[in-house]
Amino acid sequence: MVTQLKLQKIYQIKGKIKLLTGLHIGSGNTEMHIGGVDNLVVKHPYTNEPYIPGSSLKGKIRSLLEYLYGLPVYSENNGGITSHKILTNNKIPKEVKEKAEIILRLFGLSGAGEDILKIIGPTRVAFADCFLDENYIKKLKDENLPFTEIKAENRINRITGTAEHPRFIERVPAGAEFKFQVTLKIYQPEDEQLLNILLTGMKLLELDYLGGSGSRGYGRIKFEFEDKQFTEKFENIQPFE
Repeated sequence: MVTQLKLQKIYQIKGKIKLLTGLHIGSGNTEMHIGGVDNLVVKHPYTNEPYIPGSSLKGKIRSLLEYLYGLPVYSENNGGITSHKILTNNKIPKEVKEKAEIILRLFGLSGAGEDILKIIGPTRVAFADCFLDENYIKKLKDENLPFTEIKAENRINRITGTAEHPRFIERVPAGAEFKFQVTLKIYQPEDEQLLNILLTGMKLLELDYLGGSGSRGYGRIKFEFEDKQFTEKFENIQPFE
């Protein structure tokens, strides 16, 4: 059973996300318009400015860490999200359960019984939605530039060599800058290890991609931290050592 929880510290990790390539995080709008864009990016309902949902960051970083720890093969539905049921499965090795517990303490869990909740405790990390940097917005307005671009794509027929099935994808162009904020709550001394694990997940995201169509070059990003201590920690992380 977990020791008594007492909030001891909250790390605030702030900075910018810079897009190295175009980014597409879909809005979920599936309505079709003749001659229009097939896939729109998510935008703020009042300003119509694109943003990065905190849930997109959380989900991708969690997924990458789960793969780093080799957890997907042990999930209940063979490749799904790591759940508390790993902890009560006697067929799963102890070292796998320890990695799963780290993920659950960091990112949280749902649907667990009281006994598991007492072991794991509350979610430690929280991701804020990432809105465009004010200076970047000013630059666009001063230069009369749009917030997004429309990229035309198609498929190539392997026999004829001709383009087929054209589609138009909206994305935020390379060079855009978003502000990010992640908070990490420390309840127990062992929670301190979660900071490096969180930063490792962010490093993996830099090496991979955010949003959709990553295999086609979308979603390459770079984190820039406000606080020098996080910059130094981040630069020294080697996820595969």
